[in-house]
Amino acid sequence: MRSSESREDYLEAILMLSEQGDVHSIAIANKLGVTKPSVSHAMKLLREGGYIKMDDDNHITLTKTGRTIAEAVYSRHKTLMKLLMDMGVNEKTAFDDACKMEHDLSEESFNALCGLARARGLSID
Repeated sequence: MRSSESREDYLEAILMLSEQGDVHSIAIANKLGVTKPSVSHAMKLLREGGYIKMDDDNHITLTKTGRTIAEAVYSRHKTLMKLLMDMGVNEKTAFDDACKMEHDLSEESFNALCGLARARGLSID
């Protein structure tokens, strides 16, 4: 795993998949469009970092630390996506752009965008 962005993407994917049931490496690979060996390497690093746990059946679960990060990233993603869609961006583009923005946008700019949206009566929560 090369960056905190990659770590956040994996944790967010695990959180999203866990809402649908048990999480396995192959589901993560399919969701993120990466190879199974890439996921295996990432899971090793996430496990060593204390972000995930894997049981004997290779079910992947988030630790408290991993869940905290995943929920923050996922919440930011949903907020940015909603904000973009409320401004007229189509859903696919809003989803893709929110994925890019969720990692790089500063907290100050994110909060300012949310404030502007609320001031204009847009529902982003």
